[in-house]
Amino acid sequence: MPKQLVGWREFVELPELCPVPIKAKADTGARTSALHAFRLRLSERDGVKWAAFEVHPAQRKSRPSYEAEAQVIGFRRVRSSSGHSERRPVIRTPMKIGAYEFDIDVTLTSRDTMGFRLLLGRSALRKRFAVDPGSSYVVSGKR
Repeated sequence: MPKQLVGWREFVELPELCPVPIKAKADTGARTSALHAFRLRLSERDGVKWAAFEVHPAQRKSRPSYEAEAQVIGFRRVRSSSGHSERRPVIRTPMKIGAYEFDIDVTLTSRDTMGFRLLLGRSALRKRFAVDPGSSYVVSGKR
């Protein structure tokens, strides 16, 4: 069965974390997806780890800002393209891209200096999508 084509950038929705679409970069070089989490705070309730944070969906802007909270399902050591290694909390959340909706694992980190607030890694794309590096907004449309 052929996979749905997506562009190298698409608008996605994370309905449990942010009420507006976020421009995401499809990155087949990254294994795990990463979300810009501002003011990240980790806590524990009844033996379960939680992350509270703010989401800034607009690129290179701190407003609007939305408070979010999610259960931490684990931690993952991630090495950036510059070689910097960081231990990040991982959450699982629903994602909508075009007509498709499914859960993805996302690491939480500061992406303040990065162009995109959300990076879609291979595990979110695998078995569902093929990335066209020459196209943008194939399934989400430009907003």
